[in-house]
Amino acid sequence: MRADAGTLSPEEAIRLISAVAKGRDRAAFAALFGFYAPRLKAFMMRSGMTASAAEDVAQETMLLVWKKASYFDPRRAGVSTWIFTIARNVRIDRLRRESRPATVARAFDPSDEVDGPVSGEAAVMTAEREERVRSAIAMLSSEQAQILRLSFFGDKPQSEIAGELGIPLGTVKSRVRLALGRLRLILDDLK
Repeated sequence: MRADAGTLSPEEAIRLISAVAKGRDRAAFAALFGFYAPRLKAFMMRSGMTASAAEDVAQETMLLVWKKASYFDPRRAGVSTWIFTIARNVRIDRLRRESRPATVARAFDPSDEVDGPVSGEAAVMTAEREERVRSAIAMLSSEQAQILRLSFFGDKPQSEIAGELGIPLGTVKSRVRLALGRLRLILDDLK
């Protein structure tokens, strides 16, 4: 298992991370390190870090990849996405330790900000909307309601729902589509 320093296919990256996770394969980790460490360092330097700080973040990230390889799930993200997310978190932790609140604030995604206080009117409208949706879901067939609950409230991918319920993926997709169409009609009638 050798990765060329210039390229690493997603499939090869998954094979390498799996080898690290399952057998603590040092050669696989060396290939991952050789490919990702320079890219992580360059990415951190483009975000304003010094070369030595970027090198530290890259090495700390790859150490975490070694330790947490078994947590990688190819159904949730690609290897690159997973590794760069770890690097982002390492960078934020480092900025927090250095006590630079303004820099930490810029490193966060705007969606990380706390929502403002909810007005009484907004709370009532939200409660009414939730009640309408609950009533509409109760009018669906049990199969459709179950799949909607798993998909939207349980935040499960359709492939996982298919496995959990022991039905084909196409059936899950059809039920979701039909349930959403029926839900739309029911909610229009409840207005």
